[in-house]
Amino acid sequence: MKKLLLTCWFVSFMSSPLLAQQAEVTPLFSKDLVDMPGKEGLMVTVNFPPGSTDSVHRHNAHVFIYVLEGSIVMQVEGGKPVTLTPGQTFYEGPNDVHTVGRNASDTKPAKFVVFFLKDKQAPVLVPVK
Repeated sequence: MKKLLLTCWFVSFMSSPLLAQQAEVTPLFSKDLVDMPGKEGLMVTVNFPPGSTDSVHRHNAHVFIYVLEGSIVMQVEGGKPVTLTPGQTFYEGPNDVHTVGRNASDTKPAKFVVFFLKDKQAPVLVPVK
């Protein structure tokens, strides 16, 4: 059942306007955190094709990003844009609005791991207009 729910979430995530540039999201791991009632951890990889860009959104979760390949630009509301390369990390808090998320290159893909720590009932993505 958990795998079915996770699969449904990824299908809706990938069909959202946030990933209209054909970013590829691959689920890696989902775990109920029994010592933290009501919390779960989710881990995915994201492949950003050259020039790929996210729409403005938030996660309602603690989000930890680790860059594997290429370079990406990330920014949360009130912060400065940060260009990340392999081995570098980025954090988004549950109240942060993610204003910039994009591949820094128009010619090379980028790949990163995302770990979400969230309430089990909270949506993973919330578009912000």
